[in-house]
Amino acid sequence: MIDWHNGTAPGQQENERSTAERSECVLAYIPVIYYSILLCVGVPVNILTLVALSRLAVRTQKALYIYLLALTGSDILSQLFIIFVGFILETAVFHRDVPVLLLRSVSMFEFAANHASIWATVPITVDRYVALCHPLLHRQISYPARARRIIAAVLILALASGVPFFWWSDMWRVSRPPNNMDTTLIWTHVTIIYFFPCSIFLVLNSLIILRLRKRQQQQMCHDESGQQLAVPGKLGKSTAMLLAVTSVFAVLWAPRTGVVLYHLYVSSVHKDWRVHLAYDLSNMLAMLNTAVNFFLYCFVSKPFRAAVRDVFLFRGAPLHPRQPLHHQRTPANASTSSISSGTKRCQREVTPLSPKSAHINL
Repeated sequence: MIDWHNGTAPGQQENERSTAERSECVLAYIPVIYYSILLCVGVPVNILTLVALSRLAVRTQKALYIYLLALTGSDILSQLFIIFVGFILETAVFHRDVPVLLLRSVSMFEFAANHASIWATVPITVDRYVALCHPLLHRQISYPARARRIIAAVLILALASGVPFFWWSDMWRVSRPPNNMDTTLIWTHVTIIYFFPCSIFLVLNSLIILRLRKRQQQQMCHDESGQQLAVPGKLGKSTAMLLAVTSVFAVLWAPRTGVVLYHLYVSSVHKDWRVHLAYDLSNMLAMLNTAVNFFLYCFVSKPFRAAVRDVFLFRGAPLHPRQPLHHQRTPANASTSSISSGTKRCQREVTPLSPKSAHINL
């Protein structure tokens, strides 16, 4: 990123030749300044998001907030490993003059955190799809305990997927053309972080939008009551949060995916200053994705804005009374519990009327 001495090259002559042939960094110190600002803003914002989502998760006992908590935690890990350790410490402070084993180990954790941050969005998409297209099944399978197990599995898979990238080559400093291992790692990387998750987002989000449109058309034809017409709007808001998160991810990560493949097949980042510039800018855009979710949540979700306001005002009480959810213990009987509770409320409303008072009212 910046034209500093390469401490990872094995020999001094190779270092000198590599430095002489290396493409110029047009941005100079701008990436370091950008990442410093992004870290100072992104980490506090994500911590605030964690606190607000934790309150909503405790208050509502919804699996959606558990998934969003995992996504926010993964974003914080990405900011710490990739931005703070990778860009600021290794590059700006130590000038990459650190042991090769440490560089490769940090690279492995960077990719693991990156994969976790991206793949934490996949369970959110699946959860929203099941909630809208199969609501009865969603009541049975979507609850916080199951969400925690799913997130644990995603984190374990993300950590395992980062191990092969221990052998990832530094595109800025390696002068040789990509070999077979580099090709395999690059294609594995772009498939894991972009092509595979974006395919899932595209298919499930399309099905969600089609289902919402179909419901709205049916309700317009039947001309139902106002209470029932409010349901699609509510579903649309939670769906809008999902669509915003996945769309921003697809837009911000697309340039980096294209530049990496261009580096593999057309021109090297190390030799062409234009590819070097494109790679720096695409990395900056991709890392912006770790800090924008807070603003998306605030724009879309009214409960999230209220929870953030409570955090700023140091309010500990919930905005709404917490209602016990019976499906936490027996998720298969969630609909039966809600029906029985509704029946009990109706009985409580009817029983106080004695025959004498009923006769007077008549």
